[in-house]
Amino acid sequence: MSPCRVPKPNPPPEPVKPAAQRILVVEDDAHIALGLREVLSGEGFEVLPCARGDLAVDLCTQQNPDLVLLDVMLPGLSGYDVCRQLRGRGCHTPILMLTAKGQELDKVVGLQIGADDYVTKPFGVRELVARIQALLRRARPQSAATAPAASADAPFEIAGATINPRTFELSRDGSTCELTARELQLLQLFHARAGEVLSRDHLLNEVWGHGYYGTTRTLDQVIVQLRRKLGDTAAPHRILLTVHGVGYRLSKSHRSP
Repeated sequence: MSPCRVPKPNPPPEPVKPAAQRILVVEDDAHIALGLREVLSGEGFEVLPCARGDLAVDLCTQQNPDLVLLDVMLPGLSGYDVCRQLRGRGCHTPILMLTAKGQELDKVVGLQIGADDYVTKPFGVRELVARIQALLRRARPQSAATAPAASADAPFEIAGATINPRTFELSRDGSTCELTARELQLLQLFHARAGEVLSRDHLLNEVWGHGYYGTTRTLDQVIVQLRRKLGDTAAPHRILLTVHGVGYRLSKSHRSP
């Protein structure tokens, strides 16, 4: 009699990655458009290309992007007119305009008709990405980082540990340890959005600020310290879960109201 074959367990499901934020890039210069697409795609954004101003308004309405990157000089319809028509339709999508070097009038007019910010050509990649992230952050609904001070100061619990923002202390199993300002901010973000995957870039922008150009390794090291303070040492039952290639997630089962 042949031995019974034990079925192999099903592999664990792949972690769900957060949907990429979408940027409508309205630029008629093919070389600049290609460069923008490569840079933004490399930063994790989904790029919607458009080479004509007279197509941009309807495309924005149909696709509902998270941000519009808009050149001033375009065929069919100028960037000014695109911006004016979008605002006239009640569109509140952030608009970042690309202006020519030294053309101060372009900047003033763009801001007056509803653009949120501008970048001057030729622009640096870091500046462009930082401005995009800043606009997306402002457009996002209020989160733990922008919550009223009263709720931000209220104690909360994670996995049986009590965190007191007023004293920067974490208490667990009868012992208390101090938290740094960044450790506290990270815990507040994770607590407010338990179960959600928070990307490394998002956490760095929220806690370290948009002017920080260091590596994500800094964040990883702080997560190691937080795990130690939370008593998060059992790999199968992690409190702060690593989502490989994306960021971190607080297990919903470890969040207390």
